[in-house]
Amino acid sequence: MEDREAIRRRIEELRREIEFHNYRYYVLDAPVISDAEYDRLYRELVELERTYPEFASPDSPTQKVGGEPLDRFERVLHPAPILSLENAFGPDDLRAWRDRILRLLPPGTRLSYTVEPKIDGLTVVLHYRDGRFVLGATRGNGEVGEDITANLRTIRGLPLRIPVGDGEPVPPYIVVRGEAYIPIEAFEDMNRRLAKAGEKTFANPRNAAAGTLRQLDPGIVARRPLRLWCYAIVVAEGEVPRTQWETLEYLHRLGFPVVRERARFDDFEEMVDYCLSWIPRRDTLPFEADGLVIKVDDLSVQEQLGVVGKAPRGAIAFKFPAREATTRLLDIGINVGRTGVLTPYAVLEPVELAGATIRKATLHNFDYIREKDIRIGDRVLIKRSGDVIPYVVGPIPDLRDGSERSFPWPETCPSCGGPVVRPAGEVAVYCLNPACPAQLVRRVEYYASRNCMDITGLGRQQADLLVREGLLHDVADLYSLRREDLLRLEGFADKAADNLLRAIEASKDRPLARLVQALGIRHVGGTVAELLVRHFPSIEALAQATEEDLLSIEGIGPYTAQAVVEWFADPRNRALLEKLRAAGVRMREAPAAVPAAAQTLAGRTFVITGTLSRPREEIVAYIQAHGGQVSESVSRKTDYLVVGESPGGTKYRRAQELGIPMIDEATLRRMAEG
Repeated sequence: MEDREAIRRRIEELRREIEFHNYRYYVLDAPVISDAEYDRLYRELVELERTYPEFASPDSPTQKVGGEPLDRFERVLHPAPILSLENAFGPDDLRAWRDRILRLLPPGTRLSYTVEPKIDGLTVVLHYRDGRFVLGATRGNGEVGEDITANLRTIRGLPLRIPVGDGEPVPPYIVVRGEAYIPIEAFEDMNRRLAKAGEKTFANPRNAAAGTLRQLDPGIVARRPLRLWCYAIVVAEGEVPRTQWETLEYLHRLGFPVVRERARFDDFEEMVDYCLSWIPRRDTLPFEADGLVIKVDDLSVQEQLGVVGKAPRGAIAFKFPAREATTRLLDIGINVGRTGVLTPYAVLEPVELAGATIRKATLHNFDYIREKDIRIGDRVLIKRSGDVIPYVVGPIPDLRDGSERSFPWPETCPSCGGPVVRPAGEVAVYCLNPACPAQLVRRVEYYASRNCMDITGLGRQQADLLVREGLLHDVADLYSLRREDLLRLEGFADKAADNLLRAIEASKDRPLARLVQALGIRHVGGTVAELLVRHFPSIEALAQATEEDLLSIEGIGPYTAQAVVEWFADPRNRALLEKLRAAGVRMREAPAAVPAAAQTLAGRTFVITGTLSRPREEIVAYIQAHGGQVSESVSRKTDYLVVGESPGGTKYRRAQELGIPMIDEATLRRMAEG
């Protein structure tokens, strides 16, 4: 006869063990068993609960797959107000906040502060009785929220019973405040899956988290990559910590996920500097954060300071410069690039965003306009991450009034009026006219740019003028410009003309890799140009290379190999090279400046992110001169990520995920110098 008490004990043991391993995996990011072992425990629990339904429990980890759909959400009265925060937008606002609260406290009061990321998600309120999760609600209006318990149970990092480990006493009743969110990378993956399935995608992670948690079907919620950070105790019966810093540590010991990027300060100005330092680093966070939350660390002082309106005096939100805004799409224009690609851009009603007035934004390509159903006259959401060009996320269809109009697919080039074509398998639309003025302006601008031939004083404005006046028909014509040609142009006095001619003359002796990059071959940027020149040290040798020759070089793929061969096979390009050769432009690589004995970085692959003490191309050349390779993206083949100031979020996060060592510029130089 089966021992049902032993079965019940085994079910309880499995639940505790699985919850512990969920905690190790989702909260600590430090699993202690393999996925296969975890799956074996989970399957055993599922089978036992199926066989013995009388032992079912709502706090079993098997309930994270989602239960039956709900008809509606019930209203929940919070045990204490769930307050919002006042905002500070700079150091002066923070100092004004500090001065206000000090005036309410006894003279000489010294304050400490905790700082945590202000996660851009959905506030949730979690109730536990005798260590069991019994109720979860949205913030609502701060007094009353909605019961989303069934949905919250599906979040992998949410403990259904506390403490997850042993030894930490748990209050008979405790209510914890947290933020449900979706990590950036998981959000992007989810949107790709939704788009592939023909389903509606989300504009940003916050909307995705909020929309997911308000699904009436917990099964849908369980399939979404929701995560959780907890940061406050709303109410509790019994002893709990009396400082914010200790509260975070306590919640972590109980088994709640607590954000790692937190700090405590006794010095106010140090805290201000720390807040400012996060503005350029915000993209290193794996989740969206729109600022930092600063709290008086002593909770009794927070209580003493009280509340004004619906905001506690003892805490404030330091907001990062906005990266999203809504505005009116006034028109759609088209740029023509140096390779003939037609790229649409948005003409916007001016709007302030991330410290700048935005009047134009990219629309990526014409497919993007069609897929997002973006119309002229729409109210649109625009976004700006870091210092990149702002882009249109999509329209806000609910605000349409019927006057909006669709944008027609271009049939001719807006610059030359020539025909356009879209090659099979590509999203790009190309102008076919090689004499298109807009293409030539961009080619000249690119050829003269700092990373290419570095012709100081020749930017887009000057390139446009020279092309418009008929002085340039290709980049080689730069070397035929005469002083009298320039002096008759608007904006060119004696000094400007002489400086430009000197810069053009100096460009003749640039390294061969600069010239290869400046030719504008598709898929050939600075890193690829260096690779090509290392294997083919003259233009003649590169022109004779076959696709097979090129594919034998590590780092050169089939698209690049094909593009290089096709470029050199074009008679017009061969004629251009002859003009450059006749003008005296160097066509061969100079002898290596670093002897073989100095190849201290040989066999290692580096990726660079952020701003370093010297231009990026110089750092690349330095690494390559010492035998190392430089890649544009982080992969498992990357040996080191060289990190400067304001590092790029994607490269930094990818390196963290793969466990790739991160070094600064000084470390790189020590490695190179042996």
